[in-house]
Parts: sequence; structure tokens; C-alpha cells
Amino acid sequence: MLSIRDDLTSEQLRRLARRERDPRVGRRMLAIASALEGMSRAMAARLAGMDRQTLRDWVIRYNEQSVDGLGDRWGAGRPTAVSEGQLAAVKGAILEAACRSGDAKPAFRIVDVAALIEERTGVRYSISGAHRLMKTMELSYQKTRPSHPKADPAARERFKKLSRAN
Repeated sequence: MLSIRDDLTSEQLRRLARRERDPRVGRRMLAIASALEGMSRAMAARLAGMDRQTLRDWVIRYNEQSVDGLGDRWGAGRPTAVSEGQLAAVKGAILEAACRSGDAKPAFRIVDVAALIEERTGVRYSISGAHRLMKTMELSYQKTRPSHPKADPAARERFKKLSRAN
């Protein structure tokens, strides 16, 4: 039988569970609180929506790290296929293209960004992958609203002034 640390009472654990933002951590606290009150581990686990063995694993983490050990530990995820240096070069090329003023070239589309990444690094990214890489580089993908080539800027300003007057 695995004992549970008793530095916090079951009532204190329940109070912490009510204030917890992560519902999974709150359920784990409630299951441990129920077990502390003398409920069988199987019943406490069932009431919290988990298996008895899972509750045992959470009790072990709770005994080692207290309430802080009840949170999820997510890994860093899969690393990007390009190095930091390559990423910096791609970011520089994107920023350089964005800063060109008076150039007749239109703004980058996401397919152009994906093509630039493949050209500079040799790694092919999908459209969604290029979006994620843009986020990794802390670049937003926002385009200006298109304007019609025959639009009259003076008429637009007159419209704005008239609509503000009403």
C-alpha cells in the first residue's frame, strides 16, 4: 500500500482544486483528497474519471513534488528541420523583401514564403508548415487590404468626412 504525504489535508486539497484553472489538475487533487479521506483508491480513481493505476502514478508524483507535480509535463515537441542560422537567413530575406518601398513586386504570399524557405534551406514545407515557421520567426502574416486600381482616393476621403458628420 502506497502512503500519501499528509502536509496538506483533504480539505485543503479540495480548496486548492476549486481554485485550480486546469481541470485535469483539479480532478487529480480531488482524487488524492478522496483517497486521503479513506475512500478506496479504486473508488477515488473512478470518481475522478481515471484508472486505479493512473491514480497511483499521480500519488507518486504528488509525494515527490506536492501539488506542483500534478501538472502535465509537455515535451518541447519536434524540432524544426532548419537550423537557427538558416532560419535567421530566411527571416532576413522576408524582412528585406517587406521593407522594399517603391518596388513593383507584390507582397509575399505564403506559397512564396514556402518557396523561399525551400530555396534557401533545401527543406520543403507545406503551407501550414510555412505558417508555423513564420510564427516561430515571430513574423505575422498579414497583408494589406487590396485596393482597386481605378479607386479615387479623394472620393474615399469625401465619403469618410461625410460619414463622420452624420
